[in-house]
Amino acid sequence: MTDQAVLQSVLDRAAAGGRITQEEALDLYRHAPLHALGQAADAVRRRRYAGTEHIATYIIERNINYTNVCVTACKFCAFYAAPKDTKKGWSRDLDDILRRCAETVELGGTQIMFQGGHHPDYGVEYYEHHFSAIKKDFPQLVIHSLGASEVEHMARISGVSAEEAIQRIHAAGLDSFAGAGAELLPARPRKAIAPLKESGERWLEIMEIAHKLGVESTSTMLMGTGETNAERIEHIAMIRDTQDRTGGFRAFIPYTYQPENNHLKGRTQATIFEYLRMIAIARLFLDNIAHIQGSWLTVGKEAGQLSLHYGADDLGSIMLEENVVSSAGAKHRSNRQEIIDLIRKAGRTPAQRATTYEHLLVHDDPANDPVDDRVVSHISSTAIEGGTAHPELKLITAN
Repeated sequence: MTDQAVLQSVLDRAAAGGRITQEEALDLYRHAPLHALGQAADAVRRRRYAGTEHIATYIIERNINYTNVCVTACKFCAFYAAPKDTKKGWSRDLDDILRRCAETVELGGTQIMFQGGHHPDYGVEYYEHHFSAIKKDFPQLVIHSLGASEVEHMARISGVSAEEAIQRIHAAGLDSFAGAGAELLPARPRKAIAPLKESGERWLEIMEIAHKLGVESTSTMLMGTGETNAERIEHIAMIRDTQDRTGGFRAFIPYTYQPENNHLKGRTQATIFEYLRMIAIARLFLDNIAHIQGSWLTVGKEAGQLSLHYGADDLGSIMLEENVVSSAGAKHRSNRQEIIDLIRKAGRTPAQRATTYEHLLVHDDPANDPVDDRVVSHISSTAIEGGTAHPELKLITAN
């Protein structure tokens, strides 16, 4: 049995700003009392954001899924269609994408998440064309999109290096990368759930190239597909090592596997307690990453709210549209006022943020909260017919 006095000593050191080892992080994740873990992580958050520690943030964005056609066939994914599946597969045309961008601007959104499948025909040129069109019509929108897996794929299709691919899509309008495709970085669980994707080491190598080219990113982790506790900690250790070299990860975002409609159906999901422990460990261990984001979309609003007491400083997105994790069973949805209320009832002051985490609007007076709130997340699996959006995909607004 692990000595609780030793665990508390490690917690105290981390809370005071000391770096903990991978072995110590695993010991804490397995054995530290939950509340003590949360207290230490919250102490780190408060110290890091001294002066604004009372604030928790959110962002308004739209996740535009440009295609579901994909060659990687990840076992946890309920969204993709095989390239030869012409009945299920679809791609949006540029006019549809630009219309969705216009709706995002109209509703106060500041960020586009442009994500989809690894289409066998979409090389660097496809993304250059689409990003430049978006930036031409909507220069105010931040394109925080794709990830290392898409870079690896588009570079291979176009016969160029990852470095050239990143340079070209950045010049066309990509502002920063999302943490897409990280899933689980250690070899065993990655091969088990995403055998056709690049290795975890290659994912990090591409992110390192991007960071050195001035393109920052976030980092993520998918929990609950059968990985061990040690592999979870190994994942964040791999991220921390890369961050020590580049400093380019803005945030870390763990989220939980959704078990419906995919080839991993029946696997045990990560529990809420496992998730909260990971939020806390991430805040203690990732001393070189500024922000930890709670994922209310996959764990629910209440657990997302609790994450603000376990080291998270951000509650993520009010998504005007999302069709990937919802295809696998995530059915949580929320509007802006609900997110503001969740943050406020957690004892924090809500603030809408930019992609780079600057505060755009601080809701410090409830009397000034939005009343006619049309900003509602659309979390549902939807059908696409002939490349045209099904009526269900229309933006949901409050009555």
